[in-house]
Amino acid sequence: MELKLEKKYLNFPVKNEAPKRRTKLMIDGKTVREFEIELADDEPDFWVFLDVSMFKGRNATLEVDELDKKSKAFALICQDDTIKGSENLYQEKYRPQFHFSSRRGWNNDPNGLVYYKGEYHLFYQHNPYGWKWGNMHWGHAVSRDLVHWEELPIALYPYQFGDWCFSGSAVVDTNNTAGFKTGDEDVLVAAYTSTGRGECIAYSNDCGRTFTDYEGNPVAKHRGRDPKVIWYEPGNHWVMAVYDELDGSRGIAFYTSTDLKHWERESRIDGYYECPEIFELPVDGNMTPLETYRLPHAGGNNQVSNGVNNKKWVVYAADGSYAIGSFDGKTFTTESGKHRFNYGNCFYASQTFNNIPPEACPFDRFRASSERSRRNGRRIQIAWGRIGHPDMPFNQMMNFPVELTLRNTEEGIRMFAEPVEEIKQLYDKKHTWEDTTLKEGENLLEGISGELFDIHAEFIPGNAAEFGFVIRGVPVTYNAKEQQLTCKDCQAVLNPRNGKIRLRILVDRTSIEIFGNDGGIYMPIGVIPPDENRSLEVFSKGGSVKVNSLNVYELHSVWK
Repeated sequence: MELKLEKKYLNFPVKNEAPKRRTKLMIDGKTVREFEIELADDEPDFWVFLDVSMFKGRNATLEVDELDKKSKAFALICQDDTIKGSENLYQEKYRPQFHFSSRRGWNNDPNGLVYYKGEYHLFYQHNPYGWKWGNMHWGHAVSRDLVHWEELPIALYPYQFGDWCFSGSAVVDTNNTAGFKTGDEDVLVAAYTSTGRGECIAYSNDCGRTFTDYEGNPVAKHRGRDPKVIWYEPGNHWVMAVYDELDGSRGIAFYTSTDLKHWERESRIDGYYECPEIFELPVDGNMTPLETYRLPHAGGNNQVSNGVNNKKWVVYAADGSYAIGSFDGKTFTTESGKHRFNYGNCFYASQTFNNIPPEACPFDRFRASSERSRRNGRRIQIAWGRIGHPDMPFNQMMNFPVELTLRNTEEGIRMFAEPVEEIKQLYDKKHTWEDTTLKEGENLLEGISGELFDIHAEFIPGNAAEFGFVIRGVPVTYNAKEQQLTCKDCQAVLNPRNGKIRLRILVDRTSIEIFGNDGGIYMPIGVIPPDENRSLEVFSKGGSVKVNSLNVYELHSVWK
């Protein structure tokens, strides 16, 4: 098929479960895009798009392998300045309304989380051409508030067919250590796994809008993938934590570099699989002695801070189970763990943002006081939310961003996760109760219905055997005798803190994210509630429960 590229997009019809067709776009005889697609021969399930704006005005050839002569696919493929079928974009029946999801196609791991000049960059594993995993590119979205996301053009395309762009990270090369800088902007450098070459880097001089692959790639070769790069300030060098397979064992290898181009292997730890992460956090806010006070809800025992320089390093991989220890820029030494972090069914391959400054923090809670710590902002994590619906033109989402903190508990130092405070922008009507006894058979939330909520509750168990919520027909139950929190098939032990149980629940169209005792338990649940049920219930069984406080915030969509 010969064509002159005159519009922004080439729109392709997709039929789920149709044979995969290998498709090439060529310009001047050179293949510029190549991918597999379940191309519809007639009526499509949905449309996907290929951004060809960079080739506008050029003559091109489109080739599709093994296309039946009776197929109408070529006749359906069309150019346009809009995405075909996007009339109800972001309003689709099962589109999350405050969780990020791509306009079209599949997404999985968040990649390259980095903050630069007021923008949070979210790159992610992306198949732009189908509902299922495949054709791995780096999708790209930006936000100024972690709530409203703008999807940008694809950031990283595969080097060639079969050499996919797997997971990785991004940094701001403030000191231009790699020498890539050509203008006024600091350089954003993405580190990713090229499945055909090894660990590679690409760089951007225009705030992440376009990337250039480093001509010296790969910068490291080994059996593994998913490089997480950070700047290690005490040693004035870069660190790469990367999934590594060696002699049949799985682990994380640590490399160092002064220029992002040349890397030296330093050490390795066993027992981790895929998508490694490493960062440093203060414990209980790392306050100086003059600033110590009893931290509310810090694990329940209200211990005071141990004072200045009380910091620990955290290492984890794709399942989120983490170790706490020390790191000297080359070697991680475990002090405790691995500790379980996620208790849900909708969490994998999380990553935290690099380069967040304190001024990006809208509040001062747990702000460290030492001068070095003041230069560091919040540690914000986004995970892949593993939930989708086959009737949609997109598949999967990202979990809502959470802030990570380390706090002393009766069990030792543990990591807590709480939704970022920016969600308050979405608050609409508020329903509130205080100092109320909830008896069996009563429902304080009767008459409240909807799809989107942020629920805050504090209970004193009393003589109730069970209590909790039913959200659009989905129970979130606390068993007072077993001290166990349950939703769907997921369970976690949740001990009362000072005799109280605190629950916070974020509700979107395809997820219920539960935070127990201020994030000591994190249980993200992927679920498709019954279409006809939009009700809320707070319940008590086998006795009464004291509701110290209950606040239900109805949320508005980020798309309205």
